[in-house]
Amino acid sequence: MRLDLIHISLPDQQLTGYRDGAVMCSYPVSTAVNGPGELSNSGCTPRGRHRVRARIGAGQPLGAVFIGRRPTGEVWSPQLAASHPDRDWILTRILWLCGEQPGFNRGSNHDSQRRYIYLHGTGDDQPLGIPLSHGCIRLRSSDMLALFDVTPVGCRVVIAEQAEAGSSPNTIRE
Repeated sequence: MRLDLIHISLPDQQLTGYRDGAVMCSYPVSTAVNGPGELSNSGCTPRGRHRVRARIGAGQPLGAVFIGRRPTGEVWSPQLAASHPDRDWILTRILWLCGEQPGFNRGSNHDSQRRYIYLHGTGDDQPLGIPLSHGCIRLRSSDMLALFDVTPVGCRVVIAEQAEAGSSPNTIRE
């Protein structure tokens, strides 16, 4: 199974993966504590239509730590987290997004790719279902691993301010 659409509902803090209009997976997420927004350096989660630009981390262990999209050789643990309390942990796998809407989430000072907006794993100590990230979309590392395995480069990603209840991927407002 390969997903063809990932929908992220900001109000629900929920990611839903689709294949041919059918729900294939659903995971709680954490988006930006600063809310939605597209400006560079805002710490906000960008809205709208995106694509998966790159898949990073295949073959790395669960909990692998990434800095600058490169594995550090570390594996996240509560002890490692306690020894580096100020790190924004990017763990396990990375799905790097690029915006598809010029002037909104692509180009100039609104570019999701240049802002390094990812879907990525987070530490087991981090709550999900509430906005806490610096702009990215965080998932539990085990969920990120499962999502990574079914998400190809080019997969459509919609980050929406409306709840998804009752929507199909064909009627989701983008």
